[in-house]
Amino acid sequence: MPQMDIFHEVVKSALIKDGWTITHDPLTLSVGIRKVFIDLAGERLIAGEKNGEKIAVEVKSFLGRSDITELERAIGQYVLYRRILREDEPERKLYIAVEEETYNGIFSEPIANWIVTDEQINLIVFNAAKEEIIQWITETQTNTQILSRKS
Repeated sequence: MPQMDIFHEVVKSALIKDGWTITHDPLTLSVGIRKVFIDLAGERLIAGEKNGEKIAVEVKSFLGRSDITELERAIGQYVLYRRILREDEPERKLYIAVEEETYNGIFSEPIANWIVTDEQINLIVFNAAKEEIIQWITETQTNTQILSRKS
């Protein structure tokens, strides 16, 4: 099993504060003889519905030497995990969780904007000190979100 990200427990706590029940830590998925591990999976019941929302969250710290290398890894994992989830758990929506500073850094630059928009990547932006989710950005909001940040 892979090593947990430095913000793993912070994001887990933030999700719980936001009303999510953590169902897997990590979520293990198999494809043939291979296994992948997504950091967290959660579920939240919606009033009046039998089945609630389901999410999978890959936590990324972007604390390496190069934000570009970290972005490449995060996007590569996201694309792989999203494809596997489409087969195994199509009802589960995948997110990358990034700290607010990272979101205002590399994710505010064109290089990240392009790939997030093109690949329709869902993001969770969190405040590590407060252990709170600041913003949920879904693939349907991504383009609008990026355009509004340029204004």
